[in-house]
Amino acid sequence: MIPQFEAKDVKMQFRAVIRRNTIVAPLAFAVAIALVVISEGSYWQSINTLDHLSAMGAARTSVMEISRGLSDAETGQRGYLLTGREEYREPYDKGLQRIAESFRYLDAYYSANAKPTEILRKLHVATESKLSELALTLSLQKQGKLKEAQEIVLSNIGKEQMDTFRAVSAELLDFETQSVARGRKDLTDTLLFNRIGVAILSLVGLASLYLYLRKSYLFERNQLEIQRMIQVERDRLEVEVSQRTQQLLELTQHLQTAREDERNRLARNLHDDLGSLLTSAKLDAARIRSRLAGTAPDALELLAHMVSTLNSGIALGRRIIEDLRPSALSNLGLVATLEILAQEFAEQSGVQAHCKLEPMTLKPDAELVIYRLVQESITNIVKYARASNVWIDLNATGDRVNVTVRDDGVGFSTDVKPVSAYGLMGMRFRVEALGGHLTVVSAPKHGTTIQVDLPNSSPPAAA
Repeated sequence: MIPQFEAKDVKMQFRAVIRRNTIVAPLAFAVAIALVVISEGSYWQSINTLDHLSAMGAARTSVMEISRGLSDAETGQRGYLLTGREEYREPYDKGLQRIAESFRYLDAYYSANAKPTEILRKLHVATESKLSELALTLSLQKQGKLKEAQEIVLSNIGKEQMDTFRAVSAELLDFETQSVARGRKDLTDTLLFNRIGVAILSLVGLASLYLYLRKSYLFERNQLEIQRMIQVERDRLEVEVSQRTQQLLELTQHLQTAREDERNRLARNLHDDLGSLLTSAKLDAARIRSRLAGTAPDALELLAHMVSTLNSGIALGRRIIEDLRPSALSNLGLVATLEILAQEFAEQSGVQAHCKLEPMTLKPDAELVIYRLVQESITNIVKYARASNVWIDLNATGDRVNVTVRDDGVGFSTDVKPVSAYGLMGMRFRVEALGGHLTVVSAPKHGTTIQVDLPNSSPPAAA
């Protein structure tokens, strides 16, 4: 049982500790104050140095960005000269923008530092010369003077300008490298001073810490015992949760199996009983119609209406039977059944269905899970997605079967729990019961993708 302390008892114990350690308390306060002073001083000094180093790093990056911008601009120029297509100017335009942004930062950065100003001016001149050469070739290309533009490109003017730029940029980078080295040395000196001060004060504080630790030994031992008991209880709860989760999976599998068995039984009864009754009634109506031929027009009209109604009832019964238990799954196989499902879905909803199905042989329960998954997915597409296209993929990779249903609908945020998530939850339980994994990828206005990974449960080959 965890001991409970009243606030008054805690204050009394604290005062008792101070009375028994008349030296430890003042020494601890002095050490704490000294540590704060040293730490704060070193912290602000380090912050200032790091700010300078960050600015230096940004300056180096800006110089490199100018170099990249020139390279991109030259690449765009070559592409435009070779093809004459405007889209090849995009790297050129972006390179100019990157160069302009980098120079704005460098001009502001070096405005308060007179030493590198001359180097920066040379860098401006070298860059502008290279850009002027590129702009001239592009202008000649637009004017139809391709030969003159190519002569400029094939000359050594561009190479000489780039060599000049590289030399000036290297000089500026060397200056920044030296500045960074000085900043690092200042930072190292500050940290060294901080380390020495902390080490000295730590040695002083160890004596008072040792005395305090002797007092807190029993308390810590009690805390460890409490933690051990909490860990034991946590382990027990984790085992119980794992067992309950496994039981839920088994129960879900049992319920799904019972549900499919009941559907199968109901479909069989409808096929055998209701189908026979409707077919028999249709045949009787046909016999009556043949006997009344030419004698009672009104009765013949009613018989025709009754036959049409019986045909509709037979068709409705077939649709209900197929929804309960698709006969094509056992007669034609999984691939053909999915193609029929996609075709009927496209005809009824107007959504274009694209199937890429790889033939494979699976156990009946795995085929049924895949069929129900695709059926539930396209049902959700009709209800919520407002999609124009749906893609259904089925393939095998090694010992795994991959199923993907993707649409181009409105999508949804996976971070927000849907109002009705039982369909996805049911699919997830079905897949996990077979040792698989279901993943839902979606975002608003980017459609939804349902991916399923199942073990390849191929039935054993016949002897």
